[in-house]
Amino acid sequence: MQLGTVPHLLAGGVAGAVSKTCTAPLARLTILFQVQGMHSDVATMRNTSIWREASRIVYEEGFRAFWKGNLVTIAHRLPYSSISFYAYERYKNLLQMLPGLEKNGGFGADVGVRLLGGGLSGITAASATYPLDLVRTRLAAQTNTAYYRGISHALYAICRDEGVRGLYKGLGATLLGVGPSIAVSFSVYETLRSHWQIERPCDSPVLISLACGSLSGIASSTFTFPLDLVRRRMQLEGAAGRARVYQTGLFGTFGHIVRTEGFRGMYRGILPEYCKVVPGVGIVFMTYEMLKAILTGLESDD
Repeated sequence: MQLGTVPHLLAGGVAGAVSKTCTAPLARLTILFQVQGMHSDVATMRNTSIWREASRIVYEEGFRAFWKGNLVTIAHRLPYSSISFYAYERYKNLLQMLPGLEKNGGFGADVGVRLLGGGLSGITAASATYPLDLVRTRLAAQTNTAYYRGISHALYAICRDEGVRGLYKGLGATLLGVGPSIAVSFSVYETLRSHWQIERPCDSPVLISLACGSLSGIASSTFTFPLDLVRRRMQLEGAAGRARVYQTGLFGTFGHIVRTEGFRGMYRGILPEYCKVVPGVGIVFMTYEMLKAILTGLESDD
């Protein structure tokens, strides 16, 4: 039985919110590591570690600071996950109507549909919810000095200081990264899950979703992390009245980071990112599949 539009959107949104709340501390650590190179010298960056940064947050800001910006994260993730999961199914159905991409067109056609459907759904969801993503980044990147006092104040302050276009800083890098990221994530997840269910049909669906989701998260993060790092730094350009660091757009930012921090600078924060996506993407797919099953059962009872 096909799930209706509203239950489908609800399942995707709740799954995203649950996952983000569970992994919020690691998400904040990832953001702080990603933006270090903007206003820190090389010696300072060499002395940082996950444990040291986590200890600093607890000491200077308190334990609750790990969830700084989580309200705006949920406000962003609910519509983002709803749109991405729903759009993925719709795009997939449309693509399977094209010649050569039919439902029984073989392994290559299936992977192609998943990659294209995932990429298009990611771009659709990111474009629709981008201002909230930018606000989330700025709130999470604040340490012991708070310039933005909350979601509404951040939206107002950004428009006042940088204009409405300021709400879309880094959108190009986001779309360039989120398309491949969601494409790889959905494609790897569905391919692994299909293979697992064929080879081991008696295994728990919850275990399958959790394991395949975790592996898909590692694959997509490894592939798109440099773009995500550039996106975060472009989002923070000019924040709180600071001087601009990058003046030459997306590719100029890439070049600046490689020149000043080396190639390893493109993967600054990848360790907390892995620690975040292994449980995070696993949880989002597991919760989504569980909610879909529950809601489908409720609809069939009606």
